[in-house]
Amino acid sequence: MATELDGEEETAAAAGKLTGSPQLSVEDDLREMAKNAAWSVSSYKPGNNVLSLRDDNLDTYWQSDGAQPHLVNIQFQKKVKLQLVILYVDFKLDESYTPSKISIRAGDGFHNLKEIKTVELMKPVGWVHISLSGNDPR
Repeated sequence: MATELDGEEETAAAAGKLTGSPQLSVEDDLREMAKNAAWSVSSYKPGNNVLSLRDDNLDTYWQSDGAQPHLVNIQFQKKVKLQLVILYVDFKLDESYTPSKISIRAGDGFHNLKEIKTVELMKPVGWVHISLSGNDPR
């Protein structure tokens, strides 16, 4: 789908920053793996816990209640190869609570995680696709 970028989006794209897409689109040959994982968060405000992060409702959300960094931990029972991480963010609603930088780390235990990808977000609104495979599988 081709879209016309405004000046701010063009600047963000040129700088390698992600802005988001209004529609969620994923290729048919990819499958959703998140349901096979155990999810936890570093902290949360009452009513905005990890369940709100995973409930498929864009009107609910996780909100941390502690010092930075704010962490979402996703653990799989066995080794998996992830190609794409997709998340929904809305700067227009969240403003200063919207993440501006996302670090993705992988390893075989919490204490030996290595950063594999870092992305910066520029006032994102919509679905943000973060490719982990080197090639965007979309």
